[in-house]
Amino acid sequence: MSTSPAHSAPDRPAPFGEAELRCAAEKLWEAVSCGDEYAAYGVVLGAHDEGADGESLLLDVIGTVQRRVGEEWAANRMSVAREHAATAVNDRVIAALAARRTPAEGRAGRITVACVDGEWHALPARLLAEVLRLRGWHVDHLGAQVSTAHLIGHVHRTGPDAVALSGSLATRLPAAHAALTSCQAVGVPVLVGGAAFGDDGRYARLLGADAWAPDARAAADLLARGPLEPPLSGHQPVDDLPHLVDQEYTMVRRDSSRLVRAALASLEDRLPAVRSSGDRRLHTAEDLGDIVDFLVVALYMDCEDLFTRFLTWTAGILTARGVPAAFLTPALDVLGTELKEFPRAGRLINHARQALNDSAVRAARSGSGVLR
Repeated sequence: MSTSPAHSAPDRPAPFGEAELRCAAEKLWEAVSCGDEYAAYGVVLGAHDEGADGESLLLDVIGTVQRRVGEEWAANRMSVAREHAATAVNDRVIAALAARRTPAEGRAGRITVACVDGEWHALPARLLAEVLRLRGWHVDHLGAQVSTAHLIGHVHRTGPDAVALSGSLATRLPAAHAALTSCQAVGVPVLVGGAAFGDDGRYARLLGADAWAPDARAAADLLARGPLEPPLSGHQPVDDLPHLVDQEYTMVRRDSSRLVRAALASLEDRLPAVRSSGDRRLHTAEDLGDIVDFLVVALYMDCEDLFTRFLTWTAGILTARGVPAAFLTPALDVLGTELKEFPRAGRLINHARQALNDSAVRAARSGSGVLR
Protein backbone atom coordinates (compact mmCIF):
# COMPACT_ATOMS: atom_id res chain seq x y z
CA MET A 1 0.00 0.00 0.00
CA SER A 2 1.29 3.44 -0.86
CA THR A 3 2.08 5.77 2.00
CA SER A 4 1.84 8.89 -0.24
CA PRO A 5 -1.08 11.28 0.40
CA ALA A 6 -4.04 10.33 -1.74
CA HIS A 7 -4.24 13.72 -3.46
CA SER A 8 -0.57 14.75 -3.71
CA ALA A 9 0.20 17.10 -6.66
CA PRO A 10 2.52 15.91 -9.40
CA ASP A 11 6.07 17.23 -9.38
CA ARG A 12 6.30 20.57 -11.20
CA PRO A 13 9.22 22.90 -11.83
CA ALA A 14 9.46 25.68 -9.30
CA PRO A 15 8.72 29.16 -10.72
CA PHE A 16 11.75 30.55 -12.54
CA GLY A 17 12.03 34.16 -11.39
CA GLU A 18 14.54 36.99 -11.62
CA ALA A 19 16.85 35.51 -9.01
CA GLU A 20 16.99 32.21 -10.85
CA LEU A 21 17.69 34.01 -14.14
CA ARG A 22 20.54 35.95 -12.54
CA CYS A 23 21.97 32.72 -11.17
CA ALA A 24 21.72 31.09 -14.60
CA ALA A 25 23.45 34.09 -16.19
CA GLU A 26 26.32 33.81 -13.74
CA LYS A 27 26.70 30.09 -14.42
CA LEU A 28 26.58 30.71 -18.17
CA TRP A 29 29.25 33.38 -17.81
CA GLU A 30 31.50 30.90 -16.04
CA ALA A 31 31.02 28.45 -18.90
CA VAL A 32 31.43 30.77 -21.89
CA SER A 33 34.32 32.72 -20.39
CA CYS A 34 36.41 29.56 -20.49
CA GLY A 35 34.92 28.27 -23.76
CA ASP A 36 33.11 25.32 -22.19
CA GLU A 37 30.36 24.76 -24.75
CA TYR A 38 28.87 21.68 -23.10
CA ALA A 39 28.64 23.33 -19.70
CA ALA A 40 26.89 26.26 -21.40
CA TYR A 41 24.37 23.88 -22.97
CA GLY A 42 23.76 22.37 -19.55
CA VAL A 43 23.08 25.74 -17.93
CA VAL A 44 20.61 27.06 -20.50
CA LEU A 45 18.84 23.83 -21.43
CA GLY A 46 18.73 22.82 -17.79
CA ALA A 47 17.09 26.13 -16.89
CA HIS A 48 14.60 25.57 -19.70
CA ASP A 49 13.77 22.14 -18.28
CA GLU A 50 13.21 23.75 -14.89
CA GLY A 51 10.60 26.16 -16.24
CA ALA A 52 12.46 29.17 -17.60
CA ASP A 53 10.77 30.52 -20.71
CA GLY A 54 12.71 30.80 -23.95
CA GLU A 55 12.51 34.58 -24.28
CA SER A 56 13.91 35.16 -20.80
CA LEU A 57 16.74 32.74 -21.44
CA LEU A 58 17.58 34.45 -24.72
CA LEU A 59 17.53 38.01 -23.42
CA ASP A 60 18.09 37.89 -19.66
CA VAL A 61 20.64 35.09 -19.62
CA ILE A 62 22.41 34.79 -22.98
CA GLY A 63 22.01 38.47 -23.85
CA THR A 64 23.21 39.56 -20.42
CA VAL A 65 26.28 37.35 -20.68
CA GLN A 66 27.07 38.63 -24.16
CA ARG A 67 27.01 42.24 -22.93
CA ARG A 68 29.41 41.23 -20.19
CA VAL A 69 31.72 39.70 -22.79
CA GLY A 70 31.91 43.08 -24.51
CA GLU A 71 32.52 44.90 -21.24
CA GLU A 72 35.32 42.52 -20.28
CA TRP A 73 37.00 43.04 -23.66
CA ALA A 74 36.75 46.83 -23.32
CA ALA A 75 38.34 46.66 -19.86
CA ASN A 76 41.19 44.50 -21.26
CA ARG A 77 40.22 41.56 -19.08
CA MET A 78 39.37 39.39 -22.09
CA SER A 79 41.39 38.98 -25.28
CA VAL A 80 39.88 39.24 -28.74
CA ALA A 81 40.33 35.49 -29.17
CA ARG A 82 38.50 34.71 -25.91
CA GLU A 83 35.78 37.20 -26.81
CA HIS A 84 35.22 35.49 -30.16
CA ALA A 85 35.22 32.05 -28.53
CA ALA A 86 32.66 33.15 -25.95
CA THR A 87 30.44 34.64 -28.65
CA ALA A 88 30.64 31.43 -30.68
CA VAL A 89 29.55 29.39 -27.66
CA ASN A 90 26.61 31.73 -27.05
CA ASP A 91 25.60 31.42 -30.70
CA ARG A 92 25.56 27.63 -30.51
CA VAL A 93 23.60 27.71 -27.27
CA ILE A 94 20.98 29.87 -28.99
CA ALA A 95 20.75 27.25 -31.74
CA ALA A 96 20.30 24.46 -29.19
CA LEU A 97 17.55 26.38 -27.41
CA ALA A 98 15.85 27.25 -30.70
CA ALA A 99 15.72 23.57 -31.63
CA ARG A 100 13.29 23.06 -28.76
CA ARG A 101 10.85 25.63 -30.08
CA THR A 102 7.37 24.42 -31.00
CA PRO A 103 6.74 25.47 -34.62
CA ALA A 104 4.28 28.36 -34.57
CA GLU A 105 5.67 30.71 -37.19
CA GLY A 106 3.59 32.95 -39.38
CA ARG A 107 0.67 33.90 -37.13
CA ALA A 108 1.98 37.41 -36.51
CA GLY A 109 3.32 38.09 -40.00
CA ARG A 110 6.58 37.85 -41.91
CA ILE A 111 9.70 39.87 -41.15
CA THR A 112 13.25 39.97 -42.49
CA VAL A 113 16.02 40.42 -39.91
CA ALA A 114 19.50 41.38 -41.12
CA CYS A 115 22.72 43.11 -40.14
CA VAL A 116 23.66 46.11 -42.26
CA ASP A 117 26.41 45.83 -44.84
CA GLY A 118 29.81 45.66 -43.13
CA GLU A 119 28.37 44.70 -39.73
CA TRP A 120 29.87 41.48 -38.36
CA HIS A 121 28.33 41.66 -34.87
CA ALA A 122 25.54 39.23 -35.64
CA LEU A 123 24.41 38.01 -32.21
CA PRO A 124 21.97 40.88 -31.46
CA ALA A 125 20.13 40.20 -34.72
CA ARG A 126 20.12 36.48 -33.95
CA LEU A 127 18.55 37.12 -30.55
CA LEU A 128 15.88 39.33 -32.10
CA ALA A 129 15.11 36.72 -34.76
CA GLU A 130 14.60 33.99 -32.14
CA VAL A 131 12.44 36.21 -29.93
CA LEU A 132 10.22 37.11 -32.87
CA ARG A 133 9.87 33.43 -33.78
CA LEU A 134 8.73 32.74 -30.22
CA ARG A 135 6.19 35.53 -30.65
CA GLY A 136 4.74 33.84 -33.74
CA TRP A 137 6.54 35.61 -36.57
CA HIS A 138 7.78 33.97 -39.75
CA VAL A 139 11.38 35.23 -39.62
CA ASP A 140 13.87 35.30 -42.46
CA HIS A 141 17.15 35.78 -40.62
CA LEU A 142 19.83 36.79 -43.15
CA GLY A 143 22.74 37.04 -40.71
CA ALA A 144 25.79 39.30 -40.73
CA GLN A 145 26.94 41.79 -43.36
CA VAL A 146 24.02 41.80 -45.77
CA SER A 147 24.55 44.05 -48.78
CA THR A 148 21.72 46.37 -49.73
CA ALA A 149 21.40 44.71 -53.14
CA HIS A 150 20.99 41.24 -51.61
CA LEU A 151 18.58 42.56 -48.99
CA ILE A 152 16.35 44.21 -51.57
CA GLY A 153 16.45 41.10 -53.74
CA HIS A 154 15.21 39.06 -50.79
CA VAL A 155 12.52 41.62 -49.98
CA HIS A 156 11.24 41.51 -53.58
CA ARG A 157 11.14 37.71 -53.48
CA THR A 158 9.48 37.24 -50.08
CA GLY A 159 7.34 40.36 -49.54
CA PRO A 160 7.82 40.78 -45.77
CA ASP A 161 5.60 43.01 -43.65
CA ALA A 162 8.71 44.74 -42.28
CA VAL A 163 12.49 44.65 -42.23
CA ALA A 164 14.50 44.80 -38.99
CA LEU A 165 18.05 46.12 -39.41
CA SER A 166 20.73 45.63 -36.75
CA GLY A 167 23.91 47.67 -36.43
CA SER A 168 26.50 47.83 -33.66
CA LEU A 169 29.16 50.05 -35.25
CA ALA A 170 28.34 53.69 -35.98
CA THR A 171 30.68 53.62 -38.99
CA ARG A 172 28.04 51.48 -40.71
CA LEU A 173 25.37 54.21 -40.52
CA PRO A 174 25.75 55.29 -44.16
CA ALA A 175 25.24 51.67 -45.23
CA ALA A 176 22.26 51.41 -42.90
CA HIS A 177 20.81 54.56 -44.45
CA ALA A 178 21.16 53.10 -47.95
CA ALA A 179 19.49 49.86 -46.87
CA LEU A 180 16.54 51.43 -45.09
CA THR A 181 15.80 53.99 -47.83
CA SER A 182 15.97 51.20 -50.42
CA CYS A 183 13.47 49.11 -48.42
CA GLN A 184 11.21 52.11 -47.98
CA ALA A 185 11.38 52.79 -51.73
CA VAL A 186 9.67 49.45 -52.37
CA GLY A 187 7.05 50.11 -49.69
CA VAL A 188 8.47 48.06 -46.81
CA PRO A 189 8.82 49.79 -43.40
CA VAL A 190 12.07 49.42 -41.49
CA LEU A 191 12.66 48.95 -37.77
CA VAL A 192 16.25 49.56 -36.66
CA GLY A 193 18.18 48.81 -33.48
CA GLY A 194 21.63 48.34 -32.04
CA ALA A 195 24.33 50.54 -30.56
CA ALA A 196 25.08 52.16 -33.93
CA PHE A 197 21.78 54.04 -33.80
CA GLY A 198 22.46 55.68 -30.43
CA ASP A 199 21.31 54.70 -26.98
CA ASP A 200 18.23 56.89 -27.43
CA GLY A 201 17.65 56.21 -31.14
CA ARG A 202 18.82 59.66 -32.21
CA TYR A 203 20.59 58.39 -35.33
CA ALA A 204 17.61 56.24 -36.29
CA ARG A 205 15.48 59.37 -36.34
CA LEU A 206 18.06 61.32 -38.35
CA LEU A 207 18.14 58.56 -40.96
CA GLY A 208 14.37 58.46 -41.29
CA ALA A 209 13.80 54.95 -39.94
CA ASP A 210 10.16 54.02 -39.53
CA ALA A 211 10.76 52.72 -35.99
CA TRP A 212 13.55 52.18 -33.47
CA ALA A 213 13.79 49.91 -30.45
CA PRO A 214 16.47 49.84 -27.73
CA ASP A 215 16.51 46.04 -27.45
CA ALA A 216 14.94 42.87 -28.77
CA ARG A 217 12.12 42.72 -26.22
CA ALA A 218 11.12 46.31 -26.94
CA ALA A 219 11.26 45.59 -30.68
CA ALA A 220 8.97 42.57 -30.31
CA ASP A 221 6.56 44.55 -28.12
CA LEU A 222 6.48 47.40 -30.65
CA LEU A 223 5.69 45.02 -33.50
CA ALA A 224 3.02 43.31 -31.39
CA ARG A 225 1.13 46.59 -31.04
CA GLY A 226 0.33 46.63 -34.75
CA PRO A 227 1.87 46.88 -38.20
CA LEU A 228 4.36 49.64 -38.90
CA GLU A 229 3.05 52.50 -40.99
CA PRO A 230 3.96 52.15 -44.68
CA PRO A 231 6.77 54.54 -45.66
CA LEU A 232 6.24 57.61 -47.79
CA SER A 233 6.98 57.17 -51.48
CA GLY A 234 9.68 59.17 -53.25
CA HIS A 235 11.89 59.38 -50.16
CA GLN A 236 15.58 60.11 -50.86
CA PRO A 237 18.61 60.00 -48.48
CA VAL A 238 19.26 63.71 -48.94
CA ASP A 239 15.75 64.39 -47.60
CA ASP A 240 16.96 63.15 -44.20
CA LEU A 241 20.44 64.72 -44.32
CA PRO A 242 20.33 67.92 -46.40
CA HIS A 243 23.88 68.89 -45.35
CA LEU A 244 25.22 66.17 -47.64
CA VAL A 245 24.83 68.56 -50.58
CA ASP A 246 28.08 70.30 -49.49
CA GLN A 247 30.02 67.16 -50.54
CA GLU A 248 32.33 67.25 -47.50
CA TYR A 249 31.41 63.70 -46.58
CA THR A 250 32.06 62.43 -50.10
CA MET A 251 35.39 64.21 -50.51
CA VAL A 252 36.80 63.33 -47.09
CA ARG A 253 35.73 59.69 -47.50
CA ARG A 254 37.54 59.49 -50.83
CA ASP A 255 40.66 61.02 -49.24
CA SER A 256 40.62 58.87 -46.09
CA SER A 257 43.64 56.69 -46.95
CA ARG A 258 45.81 59.73 -47.62
CA LEU A 259 44.68 61.33 -44.38
CA VAL A 260 45.74 58.25 -42.40
CA ARG A 261 49.16 58.24 -44.08
CA ALA A 262 49.67 61.96 -43.43
CA ALA A 263 48.69 61.64 -39.78
CA LEU A 264 50.96 58.63 -39.26
CA ALA A 265 53.95 60.36 -40.88
CA SER A 266 53.46 63.42 -38.68
CA LEU A 267 53.14 61.34 -35.52
CA GLU A 268 56.33 59.45 -36.33
CA ASP A 269 58.14 62.79 -36.44
CA ARG A 270 56.57 64.11 -33.24
CA LEU A 271 56.43 60.92 -31.15
CA PRO A 272 59.56 58.74 -31.40
CA ALA A 273 57.78 55.87 -29.64
CA VAL A 274 55.51 55.45 -32.66
CA ARG A 275 58.39 54.72 -35.05
CA SER A 276 60.55 52.82 -32.55
CA SER A 277 58.37 49.69 -32.68
CA GLY A 278 56.81 47.94 -35.64
CA ASP A 279 53.87 46.76 -33.51
CA ARG A 280 53.30 50.24 -32.09
CA ARG A 281 53.36 51.74 -35.58
CA LEU A 282 50.87 49.15 -36.84
CA HIS A 283 48.48 49.68 -33.95
CA THR A 284 48.76 53.46 -34.30
CA ALA A 285 47.93 53.19 -38.00
CA GLU A 286 44.87 51.05 -37.16
CA ASP A 287 43.74 53.58 -34.54
CA LEU A 288 44.19 56.43 -37.02
CA GLY A 289 42.12 54.51 -39.55
CA ASP A 290 39.31 54.20 -37.02
CA ILE A 291 39.55 57.91 -36.16
CA VAL A 292 39.24 58.90 -39.82
CA ASP A 293 36.37 56.44 -40.32
CA PHE A 294 34.46 58.00 -37.43
CA LEU A 295 35.21 61.50 -38.70
CA VAL A 296 33.74 60.46 -42.06
CA VAL A 297 30.55 59.06 -40.52
CA ALA A 298 30.24 62.11 -38.24
CA LEU A 299 30.34 64.23 -41.41
CA TYR A 300 27.63 62.03 -42.90
CA MET A 301 25.44 62.52 -39.84
CA ASP A 302 26.69 66.09 -39.13
CA CYS A 303 27.02 65.12 -35.48
CA GLU A 304 29.77 66.45 -33.19
CA ASP A 305 28.82 64.11 -30.37
CA LEU A 306 29.29 60.98 -32.50
CA PHE A 307 32.94 61.81 -33.24
CA THR A 308 33.73 63.17 -29.79
CA ARG A 309 32.30 60.18 -27.95
CA PHE A 310 34.38 57.85 -30.08
CA LEU A 311 37.57 59.78 -29.30
CA THR A 312 36.95 59.78 -25.54
CA TRP A 313 35.98 56.08 -25.69
CA THR A 314 39.21 55.34 -27.57
CA ALA A 315 41.22 57.18 -24.91
CA GLY A 316 39.64 54.97 -22.26
CA ILE A 317 40.29 51.78 -24.23
CA LEU A 318 43.94 52.70 -24.75
CA THR A 319 44.37 53.57 -21.08
CA ALA A 320 42.87 50.21 -20.05
CA ARG A 321 45.54 48.54 -22.20
CA GLY A 322 48.37 50.57 -20.72
CA VAL A 323 48.93 52.42 -24.01
CA PRO A 324 49.54 56.18 -23.86
CA ALA A 325 46.73 58.03 -25.56
CA ALA A 326 48.86 61.13 -26.08
CA PHE A 327 48.81 60.73 -29.86
CA LEU A 328 45.09 61.51 -30.12
CA THR A 329 45.35 65.30 -29.86
CA PRO A 330 48.34 65.57 -32.26
CA ALA A 331 46.44 63.34 -34.67
CA LEU A 332 43.50 65.73 -34.56
CA ASP A 333 45.89 68.62 -35.15
CA VAL A 334 47.17 66.98 -38.34
CA LEU A 335 43.65 66.21 -39.55
CA GLY A 336 42.61 69.77 -38.84
CA THR A 337 45.47 71.09 -40.95
CA GLU A 338 44.81 68.66 -43.78
CA LEU A 339 41.10 69.52 -43.81
CA LYS A 340 41.33 73.28 -43.27
CA GLU A 341 39.18 73.89 -46.36
CA PHE A 342 36.30 71.85 -44.91
CA PRO A 343 34.35 73.89 -42.34
CA ARG A 344 32.14 71.08 -41.01
CA ALA A 345 35.13 68.76 -40.57
CA GLY A 346 37.00 71.53 -38.78
CA ARG A 347 34.09 72.05 -36.40
CA LEU A 348 33.95 68.33 -35.58
CA ILE A 349 37.71 68.15 -35.00
CA ASN A 350 37.77 71.25 -32.78
CA HIS A 351 34.90 69.92 -30.69
CA ALA A 352 36.66 66.57 -30.17
CA ARG A 353 40.00 68.24 -29.38
CA GLN A 354 38.36 70.40 -26.73
CA ALA A 355 36.67 67.37 -25.18
CA LEU A 356 39.99 65.50 -24.99
CA ASN A 357 41.68 68.53 -23.42
CA ASP A 358 38.88 68.88 -20.87
CA SER A 359 39.18 65.17 -20.07
CA ALA A 360 42.93 65.55 -19.55
CA VAL A 361 42.40 68.45 -17.15
CA ARG A 362 39.83 66.51 -15.14
CA ALA A 363 42.13 63.49 -15.03
CA ALA A 364 45.06 65.60 -13.85
CA ARG A 365 42.96 67.09 -11.07
CA SER A 366 41.77 63.68 -9.95
CA GLY A 367 45.26 62.18 -10.21
CA SER A 368 44.26 59.49 -12.77
CA GLY A 369 45.87 60.35 -16.07
CA VAL A 370 43.45 59.46 -18.86
CA LEU A 371 45.74 61.07 -21.42
CA ARG A 372 49.33 60.43 -20.59
